[in-house]
Amino acid sequence: MALVFYYGSGSPFAWRVWLGLEHKRIAYEHKTVSFSAGDLRKPEYTAINPRQKVPAIVDDGFALYESDAILEYLDEKYPAPKLFPGDVHQRALARRMIREADLYFGGAMDAVIDEVLFKPQAEWDTDAIAKGRAAMARELALWESLMRGDYLAGELSAADFTLYPLLALSLRCEKKKPDIDLRSIIGPKVTAWMKRIEALPYFQKTWPPHWK
Repeated sequence: MALVFYYGSGSPFAWRVWLGLEHKRIAYEHKTVSFSAGDLRKPEYTAINPRQKVPAIVDDGFALYESDAILEYLDEKYPAPKLFPGDVHQRALARRMIREADLYFGGAMDAVIDEVLFKPQAEWDTDAIAKGRAAMARELALWESLMRGDYLAGELSAADFTLYPLLALSLRCEKKKPDIDLRSIIGPKVTAWMKRIEALPYFQKTWPPHWK
């Protein structure tokens, strides 16, 4: 029985799992759930993920949620190609970068997207947006120095699949607020890294459908 992958379009957490599944060439059944239709609150989904969020997987009857746990599980059950590098130091770096991406970049990003993407323009807090943008700029400057090669931890890893969707989601703010100009705070190393991710053969398959 193929693994079942529950996905919500635009969720950076679901996107990282989708990239992981494609990278590892795992056979899966893709099920898109609708946020607006209340799919996450339906009993059949709550039985899989009582926190009513995406992503989730069901693999041979085993249900699992939380994106980081899913990536670790996939790497243990389907070991090649790796999502966490074989070298113990690189694995530690990848895990650290996943935490940094979620806690620090994600925290800075949330201040911006909460205003621009999830509120009407008339309710935007311009000070909060400016402070969030400044925090993102500091984070991105740090990521310029954190990279260990062509990819974040040296080899392509779960760390790359964690940061890229967060950054891509933040860039959606430019569609509603062009003068926020987030691209101008992305340094040359991170810009080149983004292009390498976008050149992966399976990348376009995973682009959020409602963004196309």
